[in-house]
Amino acid sequence: MSDTSFQFEYPRVLSIAGSDSGGGAGIQADLKTIAALGCYGMTAITALTAQNTLGVRAIHGVPPDILRHQIDAVVEDIGVDAVKIGMLHALEIVLAVAEAIDRHALRKIVLDPVMVATSGAVLIDNPAIVVLVRELFPRAVLVTPNLDEAALLVGRPLRNAQDMEFAASELLARGAHAVLLKGGHLPGDTVIDLLVTAEGGKHWMQALRIQTPNTHGTGCTLSSAIAAGLALGQPLFEAVEMARAYVRAAMLAGAKVKTGAGGGPLNHGHAPVPMRLKPLV
Repeated sequence: MSDTSFQFEYPRVLSIAGSDSGGGAGIQADLKTIAALGCYGMTAITALTAQNTLGVRAIHGVPPDILRHQIDAVVEDIGVDAVKIGMLHALEIVLAVAEAIDRHALRKIVLDPVMVATSGAVLIDNPAIVVLVRELFPRAVLVTPNLDEAALLVGRPLRNAQDMEFAASELLARGAHAVLLKGGHLPGDTVIDLLVTAEGGKHWMQALRIQTPNTHGTGCTLSSAIAAGLALGQPLFEAVEMARAYVRAAMLAGAKVKTGAGGGPLNHGHAPVPMRLKPLV
């Protein structure tokens, strides 16, 4: 069907990630974030998890062919301006995503290497980690590990800012174009994050720690917010700064809210903006 009256399209963000039945992380957090920032969210689900605020009870992987069909369906019809990649639990899933990136020439990819849930549950097997680094680091414009994930990748604990800088440099050496290393797990009243790029850029970002147990899904939210910024045409550093501000505001807005008996979610809908419109090319 053709209609010459169409003048606009939405900024489109595809989330390739796992489903969180509790709604605070994964695909569910991604869609809430993308919508709150005025973009159009689409999904390709890699795994179904049975989880709530207390932890993950079970994981059921989606067959690679079904994942391929999900990606193909949305890219071929709707199109994609940016991609957020989250939970990839198995080697064949990682390969299916890498092949889809090349098949559709996808760009503006934010990779959140989800490996361990906040509850401590392991969400990826060891062979998949090796392939994820080899295949997806070079294909992403940004990789966003937290301290535990970065420590797993570099094989040593990260206890301070100097360790963070070492780890970020090591991840660049393994093929990443840029790394946002999140330092929220370090002790202290100040949270520090480090953004480094292959071109030599280095940005330390810090903020006062927000006192709240409701931090479930912060990593998913941050990476999908960065992807939304990229879909809106923001440069990488601007997208990172915008996303960090959004996450902090969502944490503050949800800090006193009880959801479940464990670590609750952020308030993703604290200040939604209208859907953005882009002129059709």
